[in-house]
Amino acid sequence: MTERVWRYEGYDPAQEQLREALCTLGNGYFATRGAFPECAADAVHYPATYAAGCYNRLTSTVAGREVANEDLVNLPNWLSLRFQLPHDAWFTPDSKALLSHRLSLDLRIGVLERESRYAVPGGRTLQVRQLRLVHMTDPHLAVLRTEFTARGWSGELEVEAALDATVTNAGVERYRALNSCHLTGIDTGTTRPDTVWLRCRTSTSGLRIGMAQRITTAPGTSVRVLGETDRAVQRIRLRLPRDRTVTVDKTVALHTSRDPAIADPLDAAVDRVTGARKFPALLGGQRLAWQHLWQKAELTVPGEAGRVLRLHLFHVLQTLSPHTAELDVGVPARGLHGEAYRGHVFWDELFVLPYLNLHFPEVSRSLLGYRHRRLGAARDAARATGRPGAMYPWQSGSDGREETQEMHLNPRSGRWLPDHSRLQHHVGSAVAYNIWRYGEATGDAEFLHTKGAEMLVEIARFWAGAATYDEGLGRYRIRGVMGPDEYHDAYPGATEPGLDDNAYTNVTAAWVLARAVELLATLPEPCRRELIERVALDPDAPSRWEDISRKLYVPFHAGVISQFEGYADLAALDWDDYRARYGDIRRLDRILEAEGDTVNRYQASKQADVLMLGYLFSPTELHELFARLGHRLDEEMWSRTVDYYLRRTSHGSTLSGLVHGWVLARAKRSEAWQYVHEALEGDVADVQGGTTGEGIHLGAMAGTLDLVQRGLTGLETRGGVLRLDPVPLPELSEYGFTIRFRGHWGIRLRMRPGQLHVHIPSSDREPVDLELEGRTLSLPPGATCELALTGRTPPLSGPPGPAGQGRTDPGDAPVAPPPRDLRQPR
Repeated sequence: MTERVWRYEGYDPAQEQLREALCTLGNGYFATRGAFPECAADAVHYPATYAAGCYNRLTSTVAGREVANEDLVNLPNWLSLRFQLPHDAWFTPDSKALLSHRLSLDLRIGVLERESRYAVPGGRTLQVRQLRLVHMTDPHLAVLRTEFTARGWSGELEVEAALDATVTNAGVERYRALNSCHLTGIDTGTTRPDTVWLRCRTSTSGLRIGMAQRITTAPGTSVRVLGETDRAVQRIRLRLPRDRTVTVDKTVALHTSRDPAIADPLDAAVDRVTGARKFPALLGGQRLAWQHLWQKAELTVPGEAGRVLRLHLFHVLQTLSPHTAELDVGVPARGLHGEAYRGHVFWDELFVLPYLNLHFPEVSRSLLGYRHRRLGAARDAARATGRPGAMYPWQSGSDGREETQEMHLNPRSGRWLPDHSRLQHHVGSAVAYNIWRYGEATGDAEFLHTKGAEMLVEIARFWAGAATYDEGLGRYRIRGVMGPDEYHDAYPGATEPGLDDNAYTNVTAAWVLARAVELLATLPEPCRRELIERVALDPDAPSRWEDISRKLYVPFHAGVISQFEGYADLAALDWDDYRARYGDIRRLDRILEAEGDTVNRYQASKQADVLMLGYLFSPTELHELFARLGHRLDEEMWSRTVDYYLRRTSHGSTLSGLVHGWVLARAKRSEAWQYVHEALEGDVADVQGGTTGEGIHLGAMAGTLDLVQRGLTGLETRGGVLRLDPVPLPELSEYGFTIRFRGHWGIRLRMRPGQLHVHIPSSDREPVDLELEGRTLSLPPGATCELALTGRTPPLSGPPGPAGQGRTDPGDAPVAPPPRDLRQPR
């Protein structure tokens, strides 16, 4: 691996699906995994193509129940291209004929290069070089260039290029018992000898898909079209001169009936591929488009961390590119790289949009628009529970209904179990958080005062409706939910799922209510009047929200914040015993269930829950938020809370290391790098043991970028001011990036030990107000300055107030065990 090229030497079947995911190419409209074009889907290879927002729903029988699941559809395989000597077997990497192989992903220009050598009879070789791109300028085009060189011989080679609709959704082993054939109505044809087409539709959503393929090769080469039902196939008989290269270019166009400004997807695909430029021109356009993307998302971090961060940024850019701003899509948790989570939209946007806000705000606005267009479904969901407002689903897909599976499979026990994840109503707070942070970063008052305000108010109404007053406590409570932890979905022995007073849920609900009150008070009068009339808001609602936002119950015990009410009563887990018996205990829930036990009985968390509060809010904000709730959260209590949950967390999610690294950078800097390193390596090293092959973890990738951008710099955009409070780690003390802030494009920040370099590009905009470690200055466009850093970290403290109440145990101050050192052999 070089600084800008991700390279794999040799062919390793055990690593193939990991490589396919990490070498996926996309452009925000569609993406294709980095599979061998000559291989069909099997136990080793999984070529697949996904278009953003293209879903289909199928019903399966699961544990004797009829269950409907909506999936991001694996579209026809446009990549298919295989080759053989006449009357011989097709070459494949799994045959003994493969002599060498190299795969190189050029992050600078979004091109995947493959070089392989195959043995042919007589001690000779066939050299194959391929260049692949999914076009970033024209989002409907992809190209595969294949160069064949006969080393030491001459002769004929037969090449077959196809559009293959025999595909299914089979990329996740635990889903394979479910119905997976999403494509129907398949038809193929040709317009001229060099061009074939394929059309089909999804079986229930009725999405129409059109693909067209054009073959360009040496003049005089004949191209035959084979009449197959489910595949549009072209065969070519190449004449290979000795030691000379012959090139075959396969250009493909993809359209669906979701596309605007077309009459028919097939006609659009045929027209587009017919008018497509030749490979050199397409490559030039690709190079320029990626150059512009990298300029807008400039990131300079030295060493190994920098190389991994650039890979992460590459995958974020090709999943959520500027083309995404033209689509009605959300943030797929696994990108467009695989089928895990069925391509659904979760709260992962909470980790993605803060990065995009400062580089591609038009994409952030579009992704928030996806939520607004599904506000009606969220209102229906809240109404079905007897509550007002909007209850966003834990998993969302095409139309905004709850897509969370009703049953999930434990691969360890083989049992299908009830899935209660839909009780994670905190996803609504994540939507509200993203609306507010987008407004702070961009100053987009038009969105905040209209669609943003409508969503924020409806989410606040839901939380106000979910909160019930407890006379004994003198507090409001929110019962029957799940927190971000995900391990705990019920109390031990309970007949109904749900937990009471999850601290993260209650505190973020209080924040949402406070922001809704603030927004209503500051909206321009015409906007406020129109909003109140449109949503039929009770005139007394804001005063009630204000009251609830100050009186939501937050449980405490042993001098720390409780994850939920009753957490302290759960049994202690013998962590050493489980590590000794199982080694990797990240998915402790599966281990315990296979033993006939349940994680609900133990003080054990899958990932950050309470500590997520330190991820979302700066120390100052967090103190103010708890003070508003009537609690003193000082540095000592927060440090105890961090220690307490570090010891009780198995890190069963790639997001866990990210959040812990972010929090520890301020709370326990010496321990932070272990977690940051794990977050960086999450997909590259596949630390979750096979999950990356099912799709990259987009939230974790974007989150590591935001860790550099906001976490280590302490960057905030509150009040129209760029606020910075750096906490550089020794392992990551020098870095730089550019951001886009309230109309200023390309503000450059460079962090070095003891110094911050700031440059504001020339423009006709107002000066940028900057606050650094208590100092405030105004920088006009065109200004450059060097600012000294004192290294001061403000304490998490404030004026005296009532401390959190609960049992105390001064001796319970555990030391956080670091995650496995990834530098050691696995």
